[in-house]
Amino acid sequence: MAAAVTYYYWPQSLKQPAAAIRQVVSIKNGQTTVSWPGRVFVAKVGQFDSVLPAYLMFDYLRSHEPLAASQVLLAAAGAPGGPPYSIWVHLPDDVLTGVEESAVLNQNPLLCVGEQSWITEDQFAREVRETDSLIRAYNSPEFPNLAEIRPDPLRLYVRQFICFKASVDPRTWPGNPFPLTAPSPERATDLAADIVQVANFYDIPVDLLLGIGAMENNFLNAPGDLNNAIWKNKVERDDIVLRRRGGKAWVLNSSIGTWQITRQSLRHAHELFLCDTRDYSKLPLEFRPTQDLDMNFLSSRLLTTYAALLLRDLLDYFDGNAFLATAAYNGSKQRPNLNYASGVENVASYARRVIGNTSRLNGTIDRKPANAAEQ
Repeated sequence: MAAAVTYYYWPQSLKQPAAAIRQVVSIKNGQTTVSWPGRVFVAKVGQFDSVLPAYLMFDYLRSHEPLAASQVLLAAAGAPGGPPYSIWVHLPDDVLTGVEESAVLNQNPLLCVGEQSWITEDQFAREVRETDSLIRAYNSPEFPNLAEIRPDPLRLYVRQFICFKASVDPRTWPGNPFPLTAPSPERATDLAADIVQVANFYDIPVDLLLGIGAMENNFLNAPGDLNNAIWKNKVERDDIVLRRRGGKAWVLNSSIGTWQITRQSLRHAHELFLCDTRDYSKLPLEFRPTQDLDMNFLSSRLLTTYAALLLRDLLDYFDGNAFLATAAYNGSKQRPNLNYASGVENVASYARRVIGNTSRLNGTIDRKPANAAEQ
């Protein structure tokens, strides 16, 4: 699958009911309407190879424009040989209005209207029931902890979540004046594996890292806080000095990478590493920082390690309170950003629910913490 949200679209002729079905042409408010009694006009707007990307996009589309006011359906068991999940939207049951609306929907970067059909009311009712069944399944409170999911499926689900979050970020859409590139399938796969790896090593919930990654930059790799700077008494290696005053220097403190770690926070994370008593031989070599910090040569894996180490330190400082720890990640221990923490918890709880229920539906639960299984 090219990405967690992969569509297969093809132009097709509008499927109309057989000629034996009576067509109704009428004039309402001066407008001509054409419809077929007992039929419902629907359009397919997406197809997916697996259930989690399908549900994530369905859940997003039904709560955002332009489909927030429309009836959106998530259907399983597509055509033989085709993708098994598809998203449909109920168009106005008038040919002219429905085709016009589908053309408008086609302008949305997340939508590409493919097949359009007049289906029977019984068919439509079945699709509604199937959609309701999937919604209930994904809102079940009986989902497992993510640590109970087997490592390989967990990495897959995390990758699909990362790809989804990046895909709905408007900065990755065509026509954005300041476009960013969504993670490639290979990059998303690597990042998902990295997150699971460091989460196990530092004993951090995977969903907490997903919440931070989404809140920081939707897992996009872009420089941030470009105008952020601080006064320092002593200039250190790799500091970018903007100006000096007396014995102090005004140095750039921009953010780096997916986790948006500031340059000075990286220095702090490196100091934490130097005095850390954990056995880093259990962490793959590419994740291990060296004795000397070089900000010009920091891989994405090292940045993920530093982000996890910062978060672990904050969790310990706040006695395991994830809300305060994530608030301090974006603020400081003295001035935690509570609004940021609320956003992280919203994303983390959503990730726990959708990934946990996907694992429950797919039967990929170990009922034994993943980090314990790998030790």
